[in-house]
This record gives sequence, C-alpha cells and structure tokens, in this order.
Amino acid sequence: MHSLSPQFLDRLRLTTEDATTLTALGEYRGKQELFRKQAPQLLDSLRQAAVIESSESSNRLEGVTAPHDRIEALVLKSTTPQNRSEQEIAGYRDALNLIHESAADMPFSVNVILQLHTMLSRYLPQPGGHWKSTQNKIVERNPDGTVRRVRFVPVTPVATPQAMDDLEDLSQQGIRDGREPLILLPLMVLDFLCVHPFTDGNGRVARLLTVLLLHHFQYDVARYVSLERIFEESKESYYDTLEASSQAWHEGEHDVMPWMTYFWGVLLRAYRDFEDRFGALRIGRGSKTDLIEAAVQRRVGPFAISDLEGDCPGVSRDWVRIVLRRLRDEGKIVVRGKGRGAKWTRV
Repeated sequence: MHSLSPQFLDRLRLTTEDATTLTALGEYRGKQELFRKQAPQLLDSLRQAAVIESSESSNRLEGVTAPHDRIEALVLKSTTPQNRSEQEIAGYRDALNLIHESAADMPFSVNVILQLHTMLSRYLPQPGGHWKSTQNKIVERNPDGTVRRVRFVPVTPVATPQAMDDLEDLSQQGIRDGREPLILLPLMVLDFLCVHPFTDGNGRVARLLTVLLLHHFQYDVARYVSLERIFEESKESYYDTLEASSQAWHEGEHDVMPWMTYFWGVLLRAYRDFEDRFGALRIGRGSKTDLIEAAVQRRVGPFAISDLEGDCPGVSRDWVRIVLRRLRDEGKIVVRGKGRGAKWTRV
C-alpha cells in the first residue's frame, strides 16, 4: 500500500513536537499495568461504559441512531434488535466484544478484516464479508442527501482483492522491520480507508481495526475509553484530516501528517480521559462530581439522566440530579420537559 512501502516510510520526517507526543503516549502505555493492579474492579465499570459509548458513537458517525436506553440494553444483551439501526449497533457490539476478548488471536489480516465485516452484518438481511462489486466514492452530502462534492475515489472493485493482500503484506513487513507502532497504526487505517473495500461499513470496520491494532501494540486505552466517541466529537477534524492525507494517495505523493497528527491527539485525549475517570472513581464523592461534569461536556446533543448514568458507572441517580441542578443554576445547561421525558442541553 502507498503509505506502508519501505520507501515511503523511510521518507517520513517527524518534528520535535511529534517526537514529544510519541514519548508522552509511550509513558501513558507504561502506566496501564499500574492501574490494573490498583483497582481492577473499577476498570470493569469503565470497560462496560466504553463499549456502550463506542457502539453508539461509531454507528452515529454513519447516521445510524437509536435511543440511548435501547443501545445500553443491546450492548448488555438484555434485548434483541428490533429494526435496522439496532441490528447494525448489535453487530458492532459483537465485533467490538470479540476484539476485546480475543485480540491476541486476531492478526491484522485479510481474513480477520472479512470476519469483522461479517460480524457487523450478522443481524442484517444482506450478509457481509465480501469485497465490493461496484465502484464507491467517498462523498460529502448536503442536508437533503444530495452529493455536495466527492472527497475521494477509492480503489476499483477489480483491484480491491490485490490491494487488500498488499495491505496485509506491507503491514506485517513493517511490524517485522521494527517500525514505530504509532506510525504504522494510523497509516494502516488510512490505507484501508483509501482502498474502501466494502460496499458499506468501511468506516466502522476501520474503527474496529483501530481498536484491534491498539491491543496488538499494547495500547490498552480503547478497552476503557471510547475512541469512537472522541472521533465523533471531533468529526470535522476526523473527516478533514482523512481527506487531506488521501490527496494524491493513488500516486504515492500524499501527505500523511494531517491524519497522523490528529490520530495521536485523539489517543492522547483518550489516555487523559482514562486517568480522569479512573481517578474520579477511585477517590470518591468529590471526584464523582467531576466525572458527571466531564460526561456533560462530552455530550453533543440533548441527553437524559439515564445517559449520564451510563457514562458515570458507580454514581447514583440522586447525585447526578444534584450536579445537573447546580449546572442549570449556573447557566451551563438548560432542561426541556419534565419527569422521565426531560432532556438536558449544554449552553
């Protein structure tokens, strides 16, 4: 693939700021085992909340939505999907859980990529696990659904199988050669998206592969914090940097730094969120307030108290209400409706 050839990788030059970022991420990775030893039961709470957030945000990036309480029930497997949106969310849940449970036995390969796509589609009428048969394009749409412009034209259907084989081979070569994992990982995801091998589900598979590769390289933050949520909250930068780094990709003359810099920033934020959440759960009541306030800040649209309960494991509903009333009195949030139908919105 164009970003993973030895010649392309040899030409990459990092700035001092880039090197500082990679060093900081390495330090965060070194702290993971300490957290696991200190309070493993708290990590279980964070893990469950992260799967719910990830299943919700990754699908919402593709326009697939469902009420939060339904998503929570689907992720906890206490209900069955009732419509297409819920079928897609349940498929993502299964694929994500498989990665968290079995990443060590799932190498980055064509077969694993097809397996993940099959799982995404397991509740849908149309089975997954097949490369695209017609040309697709990455487009930007108007509110009415019409195409505003074409962002990128991926690899053709005829060339896709060979392109995916090349992606696997060059990725494995980079790993064997001892290349920096935090350089290889975003480039593997970028090249996958430039191939765009499936008719549907490419973005969700790319985010699943991101989590899988982080496991492979011992960056475990995606187990406890939803990267998909951070991608959604910064979706303009997510799509803009992917577009910027895909220009001239077919010629091998593209600039990968916009995407890589953005990706490293997402990973840094995830680790900081992890420390904040872990610390808040460990210390007690005062920090639970901070946990609720941070959850409010992450909310993109209207939310209910039940949404915050899912974001803040171990925090009582009464305490959530107290913090929300204070934030309302301070003018930071507003409420519409009453009782169980009340929705809060950040000002």
